[in-house]
Amino acid sequence: MPITVLILYDRKSAAIEALAEAAAEGVQGTGVARANLKRVEEAAREDLLTADALMLGSPNWSGVTGSLKLWLDETGDLWEEAALAGRPAAAFTTAWGRHAGLEMTLLQLIHWLLACGMIVVGLPWSDRMRYSGSYYGAAATDGISDDDLAQARDLGARLAIIAARLQAN
Repeated sequence: MPITVLILYDRKSAAIEALAEAAAEGVQGTGVARANLKRVEEAAREDLLTADALMLGSPNWSGVTGSLKLWLDETGDLWEEAALAGRPAAAFTTAWGRHAGLEMTLLQLIHWLLACGMIVVGLPWSDRMRYSGSYYGAAATDGISDDDLAQARDLGARLAIIAARLQAN
């Protein structure tokens, strides 16, 4: 059975949805995983618990959106239960400007992942990062570019491959 990667995001902008879809393409393109793409309002706690890997996305609204934060809070004390511990995870975000809080939003998402004992997967440095994205996760500013979409695909593929490697051991 292939690996399942839950791509969970709050759709407050078309750009965040485009990154989520590109990440799903990256997951599917590996041939070792399938993407379960869910908007926060469609997702259930069970989606988290059955996923082999998780990718969280939120547009920057002075950090993570309230609706995503509320959904994560209402899933229960997953960190106390160690329900997600040891699973790989990644993050993605969008903002209107480069210094609008992209890294803060990514770090807030990563904080939740770490609190749950997950293994955070980032992006290794590439020349593309001079113009787009972050090694903390996939990111887009002021709309979305082909480089932004490529980084989301790369992160989705990287997460799926790491999840498959972990499951094989």
